[in-house]
Amino acid sequence: QVQLVESGGGLVQAGGSLRLSCAASGRTFSSYAMGWFRQAPGKEREFVAAISWSGGSTTYADSVKGRFSISRDNAKNTVYLQMNSLKPEDTAVYYCAKAIGYYGAGSSRHHEYDYWGQGTQVTVSS
Repeated sequence: QVQLVESGGGLVQAGGSLRLSCAASGRTFSSYAMGWFRQAPGKEREFVAAISWSGGSTTYADSVKGRFSISRDNAKNTVYLQMNSLKPEDTAVYYCAKAIGYYGAGSSRHHEYDYWGQGTQVTVSS
């Protein structure tokens, strides 16, 4: 069983920055890829970013490329999402998720993740 707890969301003006954190329970955190997804009101959940088990490979949605950065600290069982140059369209609930299987590179497909956090709200005002 894995528990994921996100934090760091909040209200920020357009152009501002936030850093989200996702703390994971369990002793095998360093063995699996992690991802961030988001869901805005009335929209489907969408992929934001993913990071491989080692942190050596990252993937981003086109909409956030160049503005967001995913990283992980395996010693702290934590994955981060640094969000810069935020836009009103980034407003959503952000979720972290654990990828199925071990030693993966991360995926943009939500069905390839088996554990999800409760989400943290990010609101960007114009």
